[in-house]
Amino acid sequence: MWNELSSGVESTPLEIEGLATCPIPAVVESVEKGSIGEELGFQAGDQLLTINGVRPRDLIDYRYLIVEEELQLEVIDAEGKIHIVDLEKDLDDGLGLVFTEALFDGLKQCNNHCPFCFIDQQPPGKRSTLYLKDDDFRLSFLYGSYLTLTNLKQSDWQRIKAQRLSPLYVSVHATEPSLRAKLLKNPRAGLIVDQLNWFSRNGLQIHAQVVVCPGLNDGKALEKTLVDLAEFAKADWPAVLSVAVVPVGLTRFRPEEDGLVPVDQASAKKVISIVEHFQRHFFSLLGTRFAWLADEWYLIAKKTLPQRPSYEDLPQQENGVGTIRAFLEAMNHATIDLPKRLTCPRDCSWVVGNLVVEALRPASFRFNSIEGLTFRLYGLSSPYWGQDQVVTGLLTGHDLIDGLRDKNLGEELLLPSMMLHPEKALFLDDMTVDAVGLALNVPIRIVNGVADIVTAAIGVSEGTH
Repeated sequence: MWNELSSGVESTPLEIEGLATCPIPAVVESVEKGSIGEELGFQAGDQLLTINGVRPRDLIDYRYLIVEEELQLEVIDAEGKIHIVDLEKDLDDGLGLVFTEALFDGLKQCNNHCPFCFIDQQPPGKRSTLYLKDDDFRLSFLYGSYLTLTNLKQSDWQRIKAQRLSPLYVSVHATEPSLRAKLLKNPRAGLIVDQLNWFSRNGLQIHAQVVVCPGLNDGKALEKTLVDLAEFAKADWPAVLSVAVVPVGLTRFRPEEDGLVPVDQASAKKVISIVEHFQRHFFSLLGTRFAWLADEWYLIAKKTLPQRPSYEDLPQQENGVGTIRAFLEAMNHATIDLPKRLTCPRDCSWVVGNLVVEALRPASFRFNSIEGLTFRLYGLSSPYWGQDQVVTGLLTGHDLIDGLRDKNLGEELLLPSMMLHPEKALFLDDMTVDAVGLALNVPIRIVNGVADIVTAAIGVSEGTH
């Protein structure tokens, strides 16, 4: 039942013709219990048209618009009726609405043609969302996804400035204009330094990413990129906050003759040497190491990961920088008070990408020190992607079946949630968890982090798939 606080407006069926020229409304997915939205009568499937006469384009607009104390909402219910609802609330109180999409007017897709783009290195015929080439500044602001800045219109720049959408996360790759244009196969990519100057002038900030392709933007090109980016970090209000240096990932599905070569142990050691040299320089100059290497560099080079303090406040953890070190630190804390023995014997397995397996063996040894617990750790390669060394998040259902078919998995298999679509329990090859469990003849439990792994290892039953 709708609680329409304004009494003078009658609900009428929606006129489809009148909506034809309007952007798509925001569709409600769920309503928080006890929220203003629930009190007003919002339900899943309702569509929010306008807030104080303005149609929100995305979640950012929505958050800006609902901060007012007095709101008028225009809503379409499941039966197609329009409701006009007036309300008063405390300043900054939310409505408790969760929407099906963060962008109500569609995704801004990439207009580059990078040969190292992972989207283009996938086989055809999988779910459509795997082929969306996100290059949207709004998702960068909301969720930290990386964009290139090559597809922005003047109105987008104006909006970034007006709504203070900062920090954004930018794939720089190279600061030398012709090299960046070559890497992205887009002449607009050469404007990156001008664009960074724009961020600096307007008091806005970014986190940068450099995907290193051996023979293209490594060596002297990488050194120049780091030095140029550091120039934007010198001000009291730095325009560039951090840089993540990431190795290119190549699959067997990539286009032929793309000019790319995979990162090997020798090239990994060279990149580590360059970045660690500049870390020391930047620390003396800026008071921060500023640029960090993704964990994969050390694993490929077979070098020890840096200690946790060297990552400072982990500004690029979501980009794989310090992720393993932070995980190991959390695991150490979580396993301080493990039981000495289990009342009921337990036998389970944990699977990860073989690139990280050696770094995680200490955790496995700690579990196996518990009397009555057999904890098996398996590190797998990826025949699906054609990668001998692979991170955990890229393992597919086919990889699990191929790699574990003849292994003793015990009574339960623990799978990290990073392998799966967060809502559909699908691997990157569109296999389901159920199909993998059936093929391996083992119950599967999805684990979401350190606490989940510890709980699963010592035998608490919740969470079994």
